[in-house]
Amino acid sequence: MQDIRTIHIGADHAGFELKEELVALLQSNGYEVVDHGAYEYEEDDDYPDFVAPVAQAVSADMDRLSRGIVIGGSGQGEAIVANKFPNIRAAVWYGNPEGGDGADIVTLSREHNDANVFSIGARFVSIGEAKEAVELWLETAFSGDERHVRRINKIEG
Repeated sequence: MQDIRTIHIGADHAGFELKEELVALLQSNGYEVVDHGAYEYEEDDDYPDFVAPVAQAVSADMDRLSRGIVIGGSGQGEAIVANKFPNIRAAVWYGNPEGGDGADIVTLSREHNDANVFSIGARFVSIGEAKEAVELWLETAFSGDERHVRRINKIEG
């Protein structure tokens, strides 16, 4: 498994409080954290302003020793922005759907898709759930199975 050293993180107003909590958690776990904002709560800010720099930084990391976390209300728009950048595979997580296991989505995004950006829907999860999911996501390795490598190569074209 790669030794992920740096986490790029960004959030709009809807994810601001959760981002602040995750920055502290990540730093306490020994990661270098690069905070791309928002740096204060501003109700009218726009998520692309904070997501694009995260995706750009992870995309430019040729050693692939960084990952990104982006946070907004639903996580959907954030993933759309992130996925516009080369070599980004952003996975959306918004908690445990009724009758489902959100941990499956977290681990499958890493094991099968080698997701390098984790997009969180802050309006659907508690801070505690998000912390657990982020730790699980960061600890889960890409399986490296030939079929998953083949599929990722097709995505990256």
